[in-house]
Amino acid sequence: MSPIAYTALIIAAAVVLFVTNRVPVVLVAMGTALSLWATGVLTLPQALGGLGDPAVIFIAALFVVSSGLEVTGVTAWAGQLLIKGAGEESRTRLLLLTMGLVALLTALISVNGAVAALLPVVVVIAVRLKRNSSQLLMPLVFAAHAGSMLALTGTPVNVLVSEAASDAGVGGFGFFEFALAGIPLLAGSMAIMILFGQKLLPERNGATMPADFSRHAKTLVEQYGLASGVYQLRVRASCPYIGQAATAIDLAAFPGLQFVAIQEGDSAGPLRRNAIAEGDHVLLRGDAEAAATFAATMHLAFRDESAASGGGEETLFNKRSGLAEVVIPPRSGLIGQSVFPGMVTESGDLIILAVQRSGNEIAAGNATSEAGGVVLQAGDTMLLQGTWKALDTHLDDPDVLVVSSPELVRRQAVPMGPGAKQAVVILFGMVLLLATGIVPPAVAGLLAAGAIILTGIMTVEQSYRAISWTTVILVGAMMPLSTAMVETGAAKLLAERLVLMVGDAGPMALLAGLFILTAVMGQLISNTATALIVIPIGVAAAASMGISPKPVLMSTAVAAAGAFLTPIATPTNLMVMGPGGYAFSDYWKLGLPLLIWFFIVAVFIVPLIWRF
Repeated sequence: MSPIAYTALIIAAAVVLFVTNRVPVVLVAMGTALSLWATGVLTLPQALGGLGDPAVIFIAALFVVSSGLEVTGVTAWAGQLLIKGAGEESRTRLLLLTMGLVALLTALISVNGAVAALLPVVVVIAVRLKRNSSQLLMPLVFAAHAGSMLALTGTPVNVLVSEAASDAGVGGFGFFEFALAGIPLLAGSMAIMILFGQKLLPERNGATMPADFSRHAKTLVEQYGLASGVYQLRVRASCPYIGQAATAIDLAAFPGLQFVAIQEGDSAGPLRRNAIAEGDHVLLRGDAEAAATFAATMHLAFRDESAASGGGEETLFNKRSGLAEVVIPPRSGLIGQSVFPGMVTESGDLIILAVQRSGNEIAAGNATSEAGGVVLQAGDTMLLQGTWKALDTHLDDPDVLVVSSPELVRRQAVPMGPGAKQAVVILFGMVLLLATGIVPPAVAGLLAAGAIILTGIMTVEQSYRAISWTTVILVGAMMPLSTAMVETGAAKLLAERLVLMVGDAGPMALLAGLFILTAVMGQLISNTATALIVIPIGVAAAASMGISPKPVLMSTAVAAAGAFLTPIATPTNLMVMGPGGYAFSDYWKLGLPLLIWFFIVAVFIVPLIWRF
């Protein structure tokens, strides 16, 4: 068999395996790359070269940047803004805002960057509004594809066609000239997805959808009886406790109040110094009137006006500190140890706020240090409070089971938390590098990912976990297909025969034929690789027919953006496959109407703007 025949057979087998979905997609992708080597179509470096491709590295870096935005609460903040702007009931407004935002962001950076940045935002929105993620994520990606035609920087294909037009002697396309075709593409795509998306998309969620933690703090505070009786009082300069030990705080004259702990003013963690200082916080529990009297007498100030009401979730759960619920498992080393509310843990970073047994809180009077505290038993639960960093660090302990990961809770429930400003600056820095083209995209992504780690937003281990290795391996292993199509001459053979078939039928037929060829190839291989194959053939065909290459090139760019029919068409299609719970066959149902609209724009609208 010839190399072309081997390549065709391997592509057909891969498509069948992808569609049947009986073999893990990663194994199919790796099998495709190895098959190209085993049949002699590619050398081993060529077959495995995709795993080290700059585009694959860029995608991996984007996962780290996206996770950094999520960890710091930037995505939670953006999700809140979108929910506020769209309302909780209007699907149309929500889709319009989401698709409009991703399209604008795509025009500035890239499809991959925009989708990676907004993917966690949309997942948070789906969780908050109890909507199926499958109804939101595919419109996000497809709107990004349409948005890539709004500016020169939207996709590498735009740069390629602009350079090709310049080389052909007709002048390159302007930075926003692509928008003349991009705006109709985006408007029509948004209309199709709003009108028909609900029926054409499945109703399901991804297997790894997070729980809704937006009201987690209030739930914990109410469950442990802290909803209306926790106060955080700031130590003023005139407070008599300054310079004294924590044991100097005496509440004997203030019945109804219980001392919990003292927090350092700069860290919001338990007091580590021997003496109280100005700016530290006294944490109390009890009657509101008694707390106000105590504060006035001892020159203490409520943290803010809302804290005066004793709203536990605001006092205990904020940007600096949070709550965590842990369970004492059987055979835990803590069984038999005595604890009490207000006790600081052995690490010195966490405070025990309350203890429950069989779902009922142990009476405060029986749980004090003077009364001997509570002797822990298997199944007891404790509510811990401390800084987010302390919760992340010290709850990785086999003696306790964490009910809900503090990291997951913080990502959803703390908008614009610690490190948010740095994360936003890093994102804009990456956008600037991508928009100006000062450095290659892979370098911009690596610099941004490195900055996320160096600023302490994420550790190296957390960045490893943030990367979707399934997507990275899948994209890298499928890239050699593009190389095989070029090396064997299969792509060029197909393109030349198609041009010969439609060339005599006129310019419109040429645009239609090139669109079909580009769109079909773009569902299987990279749209950039597809464009590289089709562009020179389209320019040559335009010259032989005596027409301007500009409409031919713009039509090719539109066709390359229409990668809707398969999850392997683009990395972003794959990015949402897991979170959206999509099957291989879900893509073409919504993608086909969109591809028809792209065909109409490419064949009938483009020639009206760029004349033959």
